[in-house]
Amino acid sequence: MGYLPIFLDLSGRKCLLVGGGKVAERKVQALLEAGAGVTLVSPEVTATLERMAAAGQLRHLARRYQRGDLRGASLVFAASDDEAAHRAIAAEARELGIPINVADEPELCDFIAPAVSSRGALKIAVSTSGLSPGFAARVRDEIEHEIGVEYGVALVIIGAARQWLLSRVRSQSDRARIMKELSRSDLPRLLSRRDVTGIERTLKRILGAEASLATLGLQADVIPERPTARDDR
Repeated sequence: MGYLPIFLDLSGRKCLLVGGGKVAERKVQALLEAGAGVTLVSPEVTATLERMAAAGQLRHLARRYQRGDLRGASLVFAASDDEAAHRAIAAEARELGIPINVADEPELCDFIAPAVSSRGALKIAVSTSGLSPGFAARVRDEIEHEIGVEYGVALVIIGAARQWLLSRVRSQSDRARIMKELSRSDLPRLLSRRDVTGIERTLKRILGAEASLATLGLQADVIPERPTARDDR
């Protein structure tokens, strides 16, 4: 079976999660970070989920799943210990055309959740097409060792440069050429070394003499405080 790797905009959308254990806890956190509105259905939940519900971060229905719970949801996760309920949830999801992920039951899933590494707005997702979540986590961990926080900061600078160029370079093809060069520059390495002079020189060389962190609306404290372990080796 093949899978299409995509990133979904869930801002403000209802997402339903059935289950209240550690797996559900991780999925709730990911959904909240994506800006989703989370409804959690489970008679019992972890202490962390209970605190989140009390703080108004999610809606908790303290009972077992009932048919009709999926109405209005954009995405559904089932992560309880009730296999019969999982099958019923999957059946209702398919009737309503709502994508569903069922923990440890790939045959009931419309999509699978990858292992994700985050460096600010930079998201790196690793999937084994459901063959081995543990191996996906291993590859994710190895990537995290190589891709440090400086890549997330580089993305902040590149995003600011893109906005800066929109009002200064009228040709879309010229902007694309400049952004490609900046994206492939040595900004991550310079950031890991806290080489402010090198960063400023790179910006001027690629964007033009007027370009600097300041003209892009950024402060020097955007640079990571210390080198990454990879650069200390």
